[in-house]
Amino acid sequence: MGITKLAELIRSDAPSAISHKDISDYTGKVIALDTSIVLNQFRTAVPTLHLSPLTGLFFRTLTLLEHDIKPVYVIDGRPPEQKRDVLERRAQNAGWRFRPHTNAVSSQTQDYLQLLKLIGVPVVMAPGDAEACCAHLVKAGIVDAVASEDMDTLAFGGSILLRQLNAKKDSDVTEYCLSKILEILQLSQEEFVDLCILLGCDYCEKIGGLGPKRALSLIQKHRTIECVAQNVNRKTHPVPHFWNYQEARSLFLESSQAETPELVWGEPDEEGLVRFLCQEKHVKEHRVRSRMEKFRKSLDEKRSTREKAKTEKCHQSRMEDFFRVTRKRKPVEATMTSTGKQPRTK
Repeated sequence: MGITKLAELIRSDAPSAISHKDISDYTGKVIALDTSIVLNQFRTAVPTLHLSPLTGLFFRTLTLLEHDIKPVYVIDGRPPEQKRDVLERRAQNAGWRFRPHTNAVSSQTQDYLQLLKLIGVPVVMAPGDAEACCAHLVKAGIVDAVASEDMDTLAFGGSILLRQLNAKKDSDVTEYCLSKILEILQLSQEEFVDLCILLGCDYCEKIGGLGPKRALSLIQKHRTIECVAQNVNRKTHPVPHFWNYQEARSLFLESSQAETPELVWGEPDEEGLVRFLCQEKHVKEHRVRSRMEKFRKSLDEKRSTREKAKTEKCHQSRMEDFFRVTRKRKPVEATMTSTGKQPRTK
C-alpha cells in the first residue's frame, strides 16, 4: 500500500517536485529496485502477458540493461512485526496463504537469486523492508534512484523515487524529488514522516476522517502528531486507542541497515540461463534464445555507435591539428612606442 494518497497530495500541492521523463534519461544510472514490487507486477499481469514472475524478471532485467541502466535488486528481509496485519490482509485479498517470515530463504527467493546471478546483476538482501534498504542505498550515494510503485520510499528518506519504470522506450517515468517536496511543503523530514503516518501507512492505524489536505494543514500548523492529536476534534476525527505511531515513526527514521556488498555487474551466462529456465523451470528454449539474441544485437549496435562516435571525434581532432591556428598578431595599438609612433621595422 505504501502511503495513502501521498502521490495525489504531491501532485496537487507540490507539482514542481515531479518530473516526467523517458527511460532513456536514466542511461548510465544505477537504480535500486524493490524485487517484490517488480514480481507483483508480473503476478497481476500473468493472465494477459502469459509470463511467470521468474520469466518476467528475466525479460525486464535484460531490457533495463539494454538501456544501459545498472539495476540493483533488493530482496525483503524479515518484515517488522507492525506490518504483520497488512501482510495478512494482502495475502487474503490475493488468495495466497500467509506464511510468517523465517530466517530461511524460500525456494522462490532462491530461484530469483539464481536467475539474477546468471544474468549478471547484483542483489542486496535487506535486513527488513526492501523499501527501507532501497532508500538507504540512494541516501548513501550508492545508487542514483529507487524504482518502486510504493511511496513509502520517500518516508524512509529516499531522495529520488521513480514510478512507472516499466522498461519501454515510450514509458512516461514519474520522478519524485524528496528535497523539492520538503522545500515546497515547508516540512522537515521528521514532519514529513508524521504527515505520512497521518495519511496512512503499513505500520499503524491513522486518525479517522482525515483527508490528505486536512492532514497536511494540521502538520504545517502543529508540526508533530502529538500536537495534532491534542488539537483535533476527536468526535469527527477519532484518535486510535493504544496508537503506536511512535514505533512507525522510528521505523521510518531509524531503520537499521546491513552493510552493502560490493556491487558488480557481469555478462549474462546464456547457457546457464538456458539450463536453469528451460531445463529446470520448463520455459520454452526458443523464447530464451531469441531474447538473448536480441539482447546481443542491441549491445552490438550500441558498441558500434560508440565506436563510430569515437572515430568521428578523433577525426575532428586530427583536422584541427592539421589546420593549426597561428598565433594572432598583436594589435597595432599594443606596439606603439611611448611617443605614440610605431617602431621601425628592420
